[in-house]
Amino acid sequence: MRLNTLKPNPGAKHRKRRVGCGESSGLGKTCGKGHKGQKSRSGASIRPSFEGGQMPLNRRLPKRGFNNKQFKTTYAVINVTTLEERFEDGAEVNEASLRELGLVKGVWDAVKVLGSGELTKKLTVAVDKVSASAKEKIEKAGGSVAEPKAASSDSE
Repeated sequence: MRLNTLKPNPGAKHRKRRVGCGESSGLGKTCGKGHKGQKSRSGASIRPSFEGGQMPLNRRLPKRGFNNKQFKTTYAVINVTTLEERFEDGAEVNEASLRELGLVKGVWDAVKVLGSGELTKKLTVAVDKVSASAKEKIEKAGGSVAEPKAASSDSE
């Protein structure tokens, strides 16, 4: 084998598409875009739901009923197992401490502790909601479940 005999595998190299280089290139004149119209123009891109100016289907169909989704309370869920792993004995568990450890991220309406797993550490839990099984496990381990302290509001 010599350097002058080396060549790429068959099919590894493709001929560059030369658009607009005459009829014989196969993509001359209109360059595969057809004649006139929005899609033949440079920078042309229309969203998939666009219906050419016709009233879109989602606006033509009647809207009925009511949905409570906008009023739903979304909970950041933490299991007792996670509290066991990440907190020291005698620590206070609240939203601030959970965010500090990176267990709660983003925007949530409330924090809820669920009872999956076991707990051996004595913790003071002060979050918005605690399930019955979680409360039982926390109190069995010698901890307590308290109401969360109200957020400080600046009144003028």
